[in-house]
Amino acid sequence: MQITRKVTDDLYWVGTNEHRLHLFENIHPIPRGVSYNAYLLFDEKTCLFDTVDWAGCRQFLENVEGLLNGKPLDYLLINHLEPDHAASIDEILVRHPETKVISNEKAFMLMHQYGFHIDGEGRQIEVKEGDTFSFGTHTVTFVAAPMVHWPEAMVTLDLTNGVLFSADAFGTFGATDGHLWADEVPFKESEWLDDARRYLVNIVGKYGPHIQLLLGKASTVLDKIKIVAPLHGPLWKANENLLWFIGKYDKWSKYEPEEQGILVIYSSMYGNTEAAIMNLTNRLSEKGFYNYKVYDVSSTHVSYLISETFKYSHIVLGAVTYNLGIYPPMHDYLMDLKALNVQKRTFAIIENGSWAPKAGDLIEEFLNDELKEMTVLSGRVTVNSSVNESGDREIEDLADSLIESVNEG
Repeated sequence: MQITRKVTDDLYWVGTNEHRLHLFENIHPIPRGVSYNAYLLFDEKTCLFDTVDWAGCRQFLENVEGLLNGKPLDYLLINHLEPDHAASIDEILVRHPETKVISNEKAFMLMHQYGFHIDGEGRQIEVKEGDTFSFGTHTVTFVAAPMVHWPEAMVTLDLTNGVLFSADAFGTFGATDGHLWADEVPFKESEWLDDARRYLVNIVGKYGPHIQLLLGKASTVLDKIKIVAPLHGPLWKANENLLWFIGKYDKWSKYEPEEQGILVIYSSMYGNTEAAIMNLTNRLSEKGFYNYKVYDVSSTHVSYLISETFKYSHIVLGAVTYNLGIYPPMHDYLMDLKALNVQKRTFAIIENGSWAPKAGDLIEEFLNDELKEMTVLSGRVTVNSSVNESGDREIEDLADSLIESVNEG
């Protein structure tokens, strides 16, 4: 049974939704699942834009074959070779020996590395940025999008109907479950935005300058874009919501915070560092400041912490000293900040150590030496085992300093 949706009069979504997979790329939790999007165009010649992950191949094939209804599949256009989009290439080509594959030089190199059976006279049509290709009434052009997030990635703009096949750009975690358009879900006010941020910053966050380059290219043809069709998540119509989402991408890729607020991340072995953190957040609320989120680094997957770090302007780290070093899950979080090139944040530190508190010094050294454009507020709080009266006053002073710094931002 085919499960498809019409995008335009002659373009159809033929993708699938995944709920059985627990980890995307075997790293990032996806409790709401994920969609794998592919699109089938009917013109004088038919063209399939990308494929899906192997897990969704059966439904995908039913979708494609049901719509084709015996028609030939003339072209398969591949924008991105990552296996969650390219794994089903061979299944299409086996069923359609008439199909020619359109992609770029680096993509064809990767196809051969993965062992796809794309050989045959005239079967490979290599394109590069700026080229055009016609399927009849529809003419498309190609724009290179290297490192968004693989080096072969490109996006394809249909100059006839304004559909931008955006590869992994403008995608999100979360199965669409029948919702084709972003306008069909409360994207701005729900988990969709959080999942879109978590998707982008954890997977492509390191490559902010490359995203900026793609956004710059897109801005030159923005008036021609009517629909954005990503490889994950719902599609976007050219309206104020798309401009809002592009604005989010602009901020994330410039490493600018979305909000002036406070992210609190702590490690606590026996509850005393946690008590110090709760003291701080209680002070913030007493003083009328409520825009903060609190996470235990040991029980929160780092992908959520990274996403929230991209969201907020200020981060408080409550850190236990462990073996004269930084508590391992906190150190892992810091290493992810470095790996993803996070910048332009303000930190405050609360450290704890019963006989040799070292975490604060090590964290501040890491922030200053390993990351870019980070500010560390003065007034670090050092807890020796548990908060005493002096520490209580220092925590209140830190709350005042944080609120003042956020308001100045």
